[in-house]
Amino acid sequence: MSRQPPDALHALLALHAEVDRKTGKLELLHAERLVCRRGCSDCCVDDISVFEVEAQRIRANHTQLLATQPPHAPRACAFLDAAGACRIYDDRPYVCRTQGLPLRWFDEDERGARTEWRDICPLNERDDEPLESPHPDACWTIGGAESSLAHLQQTLDGSRRRTRLRDLFGSES
Repeated sequence: MSRQPPDALHALLALHAEVDRKTGKLELLHAERLVCRRGCSDCCVDDISVFEVEAQRIRANHTQLLATQPPHAPRACAFLDAAGACRIYDDRPYVCRTQGLPLRWFDEDERGARTEWRDICPLNERDDEPLESPHPDACWTIGGAESSLAHLQQTLDGSRRRTRLRDLFGSES
């Protein structure tokens, strides 16, 4: 397997840092609403795939774990430990960095009409503040970071290749 070029790793680290900066602000804004803590893993489901550029970061920084430890049992993320904590937290992929937050995205129908959708982990749902009520800036808008990741992957190897997190276990580094 080819090693990730330093510029691709630098771009990925910068993207993750920017996502962390923005999600950190949202976490503070929604502190009373969010019950997510170390070991809360309801959003950490199985069969998540990431762009290969993120998979390479995990392989590079967790070779020992991937070579010697088993994945978590199916149905939950392969990288959870027995207590439900993430074993690769500092190197977790983009999708994991936004979980738990109020999310919003747009879909277009065949006529080009845009519909806004919102979602949040059910554990963070509140009756006194419906998910529709926060200002759009108080939600993580899906689209921009995903596009940046797709572009980074395309630049890295000309593909949009994705890798299942569970498949990283036992793979060659």
